[in-house]
Amino acid sequence: MKNFFSIQAWPAWLRNSILALGFMVGAGFELRSLLSLPTVPDAEERAVRRAGDFQDALSKVDAAFETEWKAKNIEPAPAADALTIARRMLLALTGSIPSLQEIRALEAKPEGERVDWWLSHLLDDRRSSDYLAERLARVYVGTEVGPFIVYRRRRLVEWLSDALHANRPYDQVVCSLINSQGIWTTSPETNFISVTIEPKKGPDEAKLASKVSRAFLGVQMDCVRCHDGKLGSTWKQQNFHQLAAFFGQSSINLMGIHDDPKQNYQFRYLRKTEDETVPAAVPWQPELLPEKGAPRDRLAKWVTSPENKPFARAFVNRLWALMFNRPLVLPVDEIPLHGPLPPGLELLAEDFTAHHYDVRRLIQMIASTRAFRLSSRSADADHPLDGDAEKLWASFPMTRLRPEQMAGSVIQAASLNTLDADSEVLFRLKRGIDVANFVKRYGDVGEDEFGDQSSTIPQRLLLMNGNMITDNTNGNFLTNASARISMLAPDAAAAVQTAYLAIFSRRPTVEESNYFRAKMDTARSRNARIRAMSDLYWTLLNSTEFSWNH
Repeated sequence: MKNFFSIQAWPAWLRNSILALGFMVGAGFELRSLLSLPTVPDAEERAVRRAGDFQDALSKVDAAFETEWKAKNIEPAPAADALTIARRMLLALTGSIPSLQEIRALEAKPEGERVDWWLSHLLDDRRSSDYLAERLARVYVGTEVGPFIVYRRRRLVEWLSDALHANRPYDQVVCSLINSQGIWTTSPETNFISVTIEPKKGPDEAKLASKVSRAFLGVQMDCVRCHDGKLGSTWKQQNFHQLAAFFGQSSINLMGIHDDPKQNYQFRYLRKTEDETVPAAVPWQPELLPEKGAPRDRLAKWVTSPENKPFARAFVNRLWALMFNRPLVLPVDEIPLHGPLPPGLELLAEDFTAHHYDVRRLIQMIASTRAFRLSSRSADADHPLDGDAEKLWASFPMTRLRPEQMAGSVIQAASLNTLDADSEVLFRLKRGIDVANFVKRYGDVGEDEFGDQSSTIPQRLLLMNGNMITDNTNGNFLTNASARISMLAPDAAAAVQTAYLAIFSRRPTVEESNYFRAKMDTARSRNARIRAMSDLYWTLLNSTEFSWNH
């Protein structure tokens, strides 16, 4: 006779029931702690570490914007609250909204320290480096899988993420991309070169020249690839192809990407009858170009030279765009070489250069500006903000969430706990697949992430009827927050407040609370409560407020 006290001797239905009960009890304690007053996070969590001159530099940037507001007679919006700023930061740095768990941790901090602590928390979070690496990879190599035999996009993204997480100076990262050599699997930075390779050809010099000018210098020279610039353009066809010539020796063999000194770049200019060898030359400030060295080494040093101001400007403008969902200069990769420049851009670029291209410091600087921490609303509902206020950064610009932000936010809202690098690997894998599928169906704008993207009817229908929101709002207690809240919240008021925090990162107004509490109070049975909370979740996730950054 089997020993009944041995778990293996129990019937399968009994073992499964006990395991399910244990999960529910554990989830119940977990949720009740999230519904209760905030708890103090670990003592190891660090405050923002700032150099002694940080505040001085920040004051100059803020003053530049304030001077512009005064000149245009614009009254800026009031400061935003901590939860609103926290939501902006998380969307910018991880592509998702805060979890209820994170909101509780934030509110456990003293009120005056919350935003700076939150920023430090995000900079140390692996989600930030992973997300920013993907955004930058779109700029450097695009979104397509490329020639798989000689290209591994995933390896490049991982390499970029590691560099960002270690806060490797940005100039070093760019130099590694431009002058990289080796195999695309073991030397991931070479994928910047190998993505341009076509069958039976080496790296595409013209594509690489275009990437260097747009991604690293914020200058579009593609228009002069085939002919000289028109309408007073600064650039000539010669400028573009002399830049491409720096990649003329780039080659590929069994040892990977390397330089072949026997090669040179040839091109047939417009109205010419024969190809000619094109000498490598830079389009401006040739005095910054080293006289000796391999062509790509020389180019990398010229691009990242501290005196080559477009380099720092380009990254500042792109990082500002990632933080605000809108760049200082639009298009993001078309910054006037000789100005005029918007307020703050040159000051941020100079600070970025002076501090050896410290990406973490630049993120801290932008996130600490008054412009980033302003509300998107007027303090007086009867006197809305002037239309120019948003254009001049006197209020936080309201922008639609990008597809990956929408997907990431829906998935996070369905979980009360934070979905981060410490989550179970299956949860992370499923999240990655779900986000990729949603972005593909919703419409991936590729590299052009910061244009004025309007919502389409198919996109709205996908949100309302697609699997993304439906699967994350059904009544599954084991997977979805809506069902867990409905079963474990002490009353309807707590349930409604928890849903608002998990989805909007704010508490409901009195009117909102009263309205939805009345709906919840009519649900008497367990199943009715689950359906009511599921309906509330579906309604909030499909609202305009959820799908906009503000």
